[in-house]
This record gives sequence, C-alpha cells and structure tokens, in this order.
Amino acid sequence: MTGTPTQGIKTVLHPVSDLAKAKAVYEALLGVAPQADESYYVGFDAAGQHIGLVPGGAKQGMTAPVSYWHVPDIEAKLAELTAAGATLQEPAHEVGPGRRVATVVDPDGNVLGLLQDS
Repeated sequence: MTGTPTQGIKTVLHPVSDLAKAKAVYEALLGVAPQADESYYVGFDAAGQHIGLVPGGAKQGMTAPVSYWHVPDIEAKLAELTAAGATLQEPAHEVGPGRRVATVVDPDGNVLGLLQDS
C-alpha cells in the first residue's frame, strides 16, 4: 500500500507539570534558549527539530511525549491511518497561523501526532 509521504518526525511535545523547572532542564539539554516562551507553551528549535513543553499536558490527555510526523496533507494521512486501523484521538485543528495538528492511536495504544504547515 502506498500513501502520502511524511517529512519525518520534526516535532516532539512533552507534557510538563512545572514549566519553569522543565524549561531550565531542556535549555541545559539542548544548549539553546527557547524560541517560543509563553505561559501556555515553551518551544525550542535545535538541530532541525522542534521540542515543545506543554504545561498541564497530562490534563489534556498527554501521558507521555508525543512525536509529530510532518505531512503535506493532514486529512489524507488521517484517512490512510484510520483505514489501516489507527483510531482518531484528536481531529485536525489549527494551532497557529497555517499550522494544523491531529493525533491518532495505533493498535497498541501509542499516540502518533501529525502536523501540517501550509
């Protein structure tokens, strides 16, 4: 079966309970200051990847880090994944200008994120 391609995992979001403490740890780990630093989200761009910290992520259902596969057509990829047996967890929705995300769960309960930039 051939479907729409992905552009690889470029974004990983981590749920955190204490944003200030987590920001210090990830800044030390990555060796760069955050590019986005808000009370609701802190994001780092390092080595071609985006690492995000989501305060209260557990309350949003994030029980572990979620890797986001970058795709050119999020709706097509969602259709392919659900046809293959994944379960839709979070439908595609806009999270910023020109950026849409969605999540599905594979048959073993692993959360797979999808991200489309227009």
